[in-house]
Parts: sequence; structure tokens; C-alpha cells
Amino acid sequence: MRLFFAIGLVIGLIVRVSAQIPIGYYDAAEGLNGAALKNALNDIISGHTTISYDNVTNALRSLDEDSLNTDNVICIYTGWSYPKTSFGNGGNQWNREHVWSKSHGDFGDNPPSGTDLHHMRPEDASVNSAKNNRDFDEAATQYIDGSGPTPCYYSTNIWEPRESVKGDVARMLFYMATRYEGENGEVNLELVDYTFSSPNNEPYYAKLSTLLQWHENDPVDVWERRRNDGVYAIQGNRNPFIDHPEFGNRVWNPEIASEPANHAANFSGKSILLEWVDAQAGVLPDGYLVRMSNSGFSAIESPVDGMAVANDFNNKNVAFGVQKVAFSGLEEGHVYYFKIFAFKGSGVSIRYKTDGLIPQTSQMAQ
Repeated sequence: MRLFFAIGLVIGLIVRVSAQIPIGYYDAAEGLNGAALKNALNDIISGHTTISYDNVTNALRSLDEDSLNTDNVICIYTGWSYPKTSFGNGGNQWNREHVWSKSHGDFGDNPPSGTDLHHMRPEDASVNSAKNNRDFDEAATQYIDGSGPTPCYYSTNIWEPRESVKGDVARMLFYMATRYEGENGEVNLELVDYTFSSPNNEPYYAKLSTLLQWHENDPVDVWERRRNDGVYAIQGNRNPFIDHPEFGNRVWNPEIASEPANHAANFSGKSILLEWVDAQAGVLPDGYLVRMSNSGFSAIESPVDGMAVANDFNNKNVAFGVQKVAFSGLEEGHVYYFKIFAFKGSGVSIRYKTDGLIPQTSQMAQ
């Protein structure tokens, strides 16, 4: 990481305000998927307070402050740390990057899309220029800047940022494609699954399948949540895909994100071998989580969406189609209790079937 030291005073910083998710903020999106969810989220986050392009600079000095050196800001793609005062277009200076390139829709530097802080970030001026209007995807060639090697990769039409912000980039683009739907004279932005998405300033960005994978591989962290709170304090709207990462698949991959429609049937125990019949209708699960307790059914907690449970002594994940699992190392003659939860997706996108009657059984170890 390149570190530079600030000289002089930083003027005009925005005061930090704690701005948590308001109670009921996402109520209108509850239970929705696909286009219906996207439309509901658009209604929730549209009409935000706008700022001028000039005021974006001071906002970024606060929102993207380097936590290890508060005189500096962190560049989004490279992670380089530059003094807040080193703003400009020269060497070792940072400027304002539109993560959704403004040419993809031709919206310029004008509010609301051209100054929306949810996708405006600091970046080294020459790296910003090199990224240009490329789509986001995996690339093979490391980008070497005049200031030195970067953790970014590129090809003719593709830009790949550093690993630790790939999910951040995905969630920024998810936000833009949801916030801007062509209403009130605004641009209508859409994500597509092919690169070279905007040769003639079309309002498209890519590559959706890669962005969904980055979103899962690089989950939301504390710093990103704090930045979302900071933008909310200024603009009055939030990035839903930071607050609710499961919305990513629920909007663009709803069959994966949907809760399974039915539970397993005929759930029973044979010694320490448990067997069942797979769910047969509706949205079929990807697998099952079988949870065990040695004290009773009430001691078995329901899993939480977005928090995958790892295999251990009391928990077993079983793929759809296997229809059995063995628990070993149990105390002979002791009664054990089991519940089975169907799930869809994986990682932060996992969704469990926890409503209705949960299949359960008890069995004495032999």
C-alpha cells in the first residue's frame, strides 16, 4: 500500500452522524423477489437529497477516510492512501471516481446520478483514467501505473479491482441499477451479463454473474456498513444491498434466493442413521441442515438467513437427493433429538425454511 502524509489543514469536512437503519425502512420489500422487490426498493430509496459535484469532494474526504491515518482517504480500486488535500488530476493525487461510469447512460456530473455518493469514491487520478469506462469482470493482465504496480487487473473492455472491494463494487452497481429506473426524467440503469456493455453510451453495466459472485465472496464488512450510514446521513437514502445482502440474489437470481416451498416428508430415525423423503413440489431446496440436541427439541435453534451453519458434532449439511445422514460418537442408550431445515443458496445468500411445522424426530443411540 502506498502511504502519503498530509500537509496543512483539511477544510470543510462533513460532520459524522450516526445513522442506523430506521425501524420499518424495508417493510415494503418484505417477502418480495425479482422485479417486484426491485420496484419496492426503488420506491424506498428514490427521491434522495442531492448535492453538487463540487460538494462530492468534501463528502468523500469524510466518507472514505483512512481509519489508520485520518488525514488521508483510501482509493477504492488500489487501496492506496492519499492525503485529503492531494485532490487533483496530477501524479500522486486522487480524484472523484464514478464507479458506475457516467458514460454508461451519459448522465455526466449532474445530480442525482452523477453525484450520488453511494457510487462516488476516491481513486488515484491516473488509475481512475486507466479504468475509464470498462465493465467489471475477471481479467488477466496486472495494471502497472506510473506510481507503481497496482492490485488491479484489466483487458480491453474489463477492469478487475483489488480482492477486498469486489463485493463493495458489486453492491454499488446493484444500488445504481435499483435506484435509477427512468422515473422523473432520470436515467434507467440496468445490469447485463455481457461485457463491452455500453459502446454507444447505453445505460448498461456488466458483468452481472461476476458481480453476484463477488457479492457472495466478499461479504459486507463493518467499514462498508459505516459508510452506508454516513451516506444516509447526507442523502437520506441507503444502499439496500449492504443492509440486506440477500437482496442481491432475490432481485437478480430469485430462484436461488427464494425460500424452499416445502419441508422433507417422512422424517424418522434409525439408530444413528436418519432418513427422509425429499421435498417434492414448489421451489426445491439445494440441501438440508440437520440439527441435533441431547436435551430436547426446544433446545434446537432455527438457523438464520445469511448465516450458513458449518458441519460439526451437532450439525450436518446434506445435499438434495441424498436423503440420509449419520450422526456418530453418540452415547449408547441416550435419546437424541433432531430437526431438519431445508435451505436454498449458500454463504451470505443462504435462505432457510423455518416457518410452518419443522420436521423432527427423536432416537435412542444404539
